[in-house]
Amino acid sequence: MKVTVLGAGYVGLVTGACLAKSGHLVRVLDVEPSKIEILQRCQSPIHEPGLEEIMRTSVEGGRLSFGLMPVPIDDAEVVVIAVGTPTTSAGAADLSYVRTAIEEVSQSARPGTTLVMKSTVPPGTGEALKADHLAGSGVRYASNPEFLREGSAVRDWYGTDRIVVGAAHSETFSTMHRLYEDIEAPFVECDIASAEMIKYASNAFLATKISFINEVASLCDRVGADVGLVSRGLGLDARIGLSFLNAGIGYGGSCFPKDTRALNYLAAANGYEFHLLKAVIEVNARQRMLPVRVLADKLGRLVGKRIAVLGLTFKPDTDDTRESPGLDVARMLVVEGARVAAYDPIGRIEAERGITQGTSVAETLEGADGCVVAVEWPEFAAIIWADMAKLMRPGAVVFDGRNHLDPTAVRDAGLEYVGVGRSGIVRELDG
Repeated sequence: MKVTVLGAGYVGLVTGACLAKSGHLVRVLDVEPSKIEILQRCQSPIHEPGLEEIMRTSVEGGRLSFGLMPVPIDDAEVVVIAVGTPTTSAGAADLSYVRTAIEEVSQSARPGTTLVMKSTVPPGTGEALKADHLAGSGVRYASNPEFLREGSAVRDWYGTDRIVVGAAHSETFSTMHRLYEDIEAPFVECDIASAEMIKYASNAFLATKISFINEVASLCDRVGADVGLVSRGLGLDARIGLSFLNAGIGYGGSCFPKDTRALNYLAAANGYEFHLLKAVIEVNARQRMLPVRVLADKLGRLVGKRIAVLGLTFKPDTDDTRESPGLDVARMLVVEGARVAAYDPIGRIEAERGITQGTSVAETLEGADGCVVAVEWPEFAAIIWADMAKLMRPGAVVFDGRNHLDPTAVRDAGLEYVGVGRSGIVRELDG
């Protein structure tokens, strides 16, 4: 099938490359000339394991190309919209990029073309977009939410748990079956609003699991339980599952924070108070304050103290620093007067007041009074703390924000270890 993807961001690029690998003829378009220049060299502007290899093979095979918008798209059988839907200050989803893209489709796509909405839009949006932009065009609309995790997106594409398609016509469902004919997964056919809600509900539920286990971790600290053992005992129940039950300093990234806020806004706009979701968001915000609270208790006032933050991406195996808990912690430490040194194996940040970015763990930890491990990068688990203790201040505090380290190794090095839900630190602070 001839497929045009509008938007060469994370979702659009992975979608285009994987569809090309499946044998479709794919063209990925974007409005940023610099991004297109990079892509035309078969280089990925994002860090995603396996993606560049798929891009290169597909380009060499003549199945994948890149270009600048706007261009005519009247030769496409399928047009995928994969542009951003950032959050407004009120928490709503900003649909301006989606509307621009769909207007382009309405003006140049031929009748019978299937428009596939990959961008995350609030329930009810698809029907409104059809009425506002596609009436009389002959373009068919499908809501096809993505469930890709950064760092494992290629694997997720081909090993997905389900393919969700919301549409109003049998011809649209048939087209979508052809688009994904090489993927073995349950195919969920539903109306457009239900498909949109599935995306939001899925992310909100996973965010709820994270905030729930962080609440359990706080209670574990008060009663002397180990949240790691509790999580395992809880997650082995097949009805619950082990995923998203790792206590820490909260979720981040481009999806969970944005989608939970947007769903909460949607509820409020429809006259419903989503109490549980509000609590999920509040717990996540609170968790980011925990390292600052602990370091202030252990070190006294943080003014002038050198604090190392290890991990600036929101999770391992990605270079994405959007809504990064580690970056938020670093900024809060700066507000408290600390001198912050940060390090990440891949993630990079623009210059920020009070934060210096090191080139290695050792450089970042040198002279540190305290350390916050904010991401579970394998490199951090392999740190030889006996060596690092020689670089750090005597008795420095290591806050393990992901319960990723070996507490014994840290303590044997003469450093003070504090984890999340396995140290009793909250009970000590309360006392």
